Formats: sequence, C-alpha cells, structure tokens
Amino acid sequence: MERKENKMGVEPVPRLIVTMSVPIMLSMMVQALYNIVDSIFVARLSENALSAVSLAFPVQNFMIAVGTGTGVGVSALLSRSLGEKNFDRADRTAGNALFLAVASSLIFLLFGLFLTELYYASLTDIEDIARAGIAYTRVVTTASIGLMGALMTERLLMATGRTVFSMITQMSGAVTNMILDPILIFGLFGAPAMGVTGAAVATVAGQFLSLALGLVFNLRKNPDIRLSVKNLRPDGGIIARIYRVGVPSIVMASIGSVMTFFMNKILLSFTETATAVFGAYFKLQSFVFMPVFGMNNGIVPIVAYNYGARSRERIREAMKYGMLYAEGIMLFGTLVFQLLPRPLLLLFSASERMMQIGVPALRIISLCFMLAGFNIVTVSVSQALGRSLFGLWLSVIRQIAVLLPAAYLFSLLGNVDLVWISFPLAEAVALVISLAYRRKIERIIDF
Repeated sequence: MERKENKMGVEPVPRLIVTMSVPIMLSMMVQALYNIVDSIFVARLSENALSAVSLAFPVQNFMIAVGTGTGVGVSALLSRSLGEKNFDRADRTAGNALFLAVASSLIFLLFGLFLTELYYASLTDIEDIARAGIAYTRVVTTASIGLMGALMTERLLMATGRTVFSMITQMSGAVTNMILDPILIFGLFGAPAMGVTGAAVATVAGQFLSLALGLVFNLRKNPDIRLSVKNLRPDGGIIARIYRVGVPSIVMASIGSVMTFFMNKILLSFTETATAVFGAYFKLQSFVFMPVFGMNNGIVPIVAYNYGARSRERIREAMKYGMLYAEGIMLFGTLVFQLLPRPLLLLFSASERMMQIGVPALRIISLCFMLAGFNIVTVSVSQALGRSLFGLWLSVIRQIAVLLPAAYLFSLLGNVDLVWISFPLAEAVALVISLAYRRKIERIIDF
C-alpha cells in the first residue's frame, strides 16, 4: 500500500502545532496532576514520607531521562526518515526503539536490586526516611520496563503525528495511578495498606497499562511504521544514529538528577523540611512545565520532518508559534505561583514550618519560568535539527556551572531563602546563551 504525504508537510503550521501538541499537552498535564496527587496522598502519611519520595526523584528523573532522551533520538530519526520517504529506515528505527526500551530497563533492574540502599545511605541517616525511600525506589526501578516501553511506544505515535493515541496511552496510565494510589497506600476496599510502597505499585501499574495500549495503537493504528520481529533485531547503524541525538539528550536530562541530588544535600544542611518543600515544588512546577514540554514534543517532529523535506519557512513558523505558545503558558504559571503559594503548599498538608520555607521558595523560583520557556523551545528546535549538543552544554552551564555553585555559596550565608535565588540566576545565564544560538539555527536552515 502506497504511503501518503504526512500532514506535517502540508497542514498550516499554527493549526498543525495545536492539533499535534494539545493532545500531548493534555496528557502531560494529567501526568503532572497524578504526580501531584501521588505526593498529596504520601504527605498524609507523614512529612518524612514526602521527604522519602522527594529523595527518590533523582533516580526517577534519570530513568525518565534515559527513556525520553532515547525517544528524542528515535523521534528525530523517524520523522526525518518519513520526510525523506525512506520507509525502510523508518520501520527499522521503530523496531530498534523497542529493543532499546528493553535493554534500558535491564540496567535499572540491576540498580534496584543492588544499589538502592547505597543510594539512600549517601543522602540521609534518618531511618524512617531511608526505609520508605528504599521500598519506593526498589519497586519503580525493578519494574522499569513498563516506563521504558510506554515512553518509547508513545514516541513512535508522536513522531508520526498520532498524538491523540499518545494522549490516550498516557492518560489511561495516569488515571489508573490516581485511582490505585489511595487504595494501595491506605488499604481501601480490602486491599493491604502498603504506605509509600503502595504509591510505587500504583505508578508501575499505570505504566504497564500505557505500554500495553501503546503497542496496540502502533500495531493497529499507525500505518507510517510497520513493526515486525525482523525490525526488532538490533541494527548498529540505526542505534548509532538514534544515540547521536539521544545521548546528549539523555545526559542533558540526567543533569537534572545530579542537580536535585546535590541540591537535596545542600537543603538537608538546613532541615529535612526544606527537602520536602523542594520535592513539593518539583511536583507543582511540573504542572507548568509539562504542557510546555508536551507542546515541544509536538514541535520536534514538525521541525524534523520539514528539515528532511528542506522547507525553511515551515521550520521558521514552527519556531515562532512554538515560542509564543510556550511564553503564554509560562506567564500563567508564574502568576499562579506568585499569587497562590499557600494554597499550593496546603495540597501537601504543609506544616507552618513548611509554609515559612515554601512560600518564598515558590515565589522566588517561579521568576525563572518565562526565561525557561525561551530556552526550552530553543533546545527542542536544536534537537529536531540533530544538534543536541547545544542542549547538553546549556544544561551543564545552567545546572552544574551556575545553579549548584550559586546555591552552595548562598547556603553559606545561613538563610535558606537565598538558596532559591540560584534558579532564576541560572536561567538568566542560559537565556543569554540561547539568544546567541538562535543565529546559528538560522544559518542551519538556510538551505
């Protein structure tokens, strides 16, 4: 059967961004919501339980970094192959994406079995926090095939423009998690009360459902790729091309894990409550950043497809409208964090001490949101063009070279409120670099 011209090459760009991005944005907002709900239920157990899950965040973030970073490489190569009408390479890319999901999950299985206790020993000597954190982390790492497979099948759908099906897979997993959370944490309807471990089991159950639906949709509803056993065999050339874009993306996202690990250590020098605030902030800010990331997941295949088709004007339109949409979302998020910090923290059963630390933290950190919007879009466009090293170096400079040293130096002054200033400071430095890089992007697309 002859394959038709993909909509990414013909549909008006503003409408195309909306139709491709809105389903992803909605599903990622639901993802952000269930992350918040997850922590809300855990916080009802105790502040230490919330701290335990917060300390697990770097590990979870690294898992997501590997999955999404690999997915960026898959999406860029798959979309470009379709734009170039190289359908055989597109099929082999899809098959190797599933192979890489399995291979990645085996690595995290080993971490969960043998390194989880060592990880928590490096962070805290508070037995209650360590015990809960070890139980939670061990479940999500040993069962990571659900997460890796779900991320990869969703990327295949997004890269070919089937964002509605991607939305269904993500939302189904998120809703499943939200339903199971209170049941498994508190032991409702005859289920055992598993505490923090129940939150992990609920998360994994949702991921496996997303994986199952993703496989079904790709096999039955995605005519742009043809999954077969033959294409599941590892292809060195395809894997190399995936990771040429994917590895910088993985490292770039993993830097966030390094940052949160050391930031938690800096905050623990003040009080465990500060780490609970930091964890709550990350859950809350995801409700702002996830829609922007979702929109960019829609923009990446548009830019990559039209780069393969040598359509400069469509690339420029995607960049222009992507930036406008991202800044609008970030402005809304900034206003919410500035005006409603106390109600946001009350979602996590915040104590008065948590309020004292958390209210200024949310207001100060949110000053970086609109700066981050420009940086995120610029990095996404560079990834779509196969120039992922820019995003890598920008993340290194922002989070390792600026944010962590600034946070440490501010912490020496003995006031935890000053530590939060490091976030807008680092984002401002990144903005200057992104503005300069936009000139290079113009030269790259000057066919």
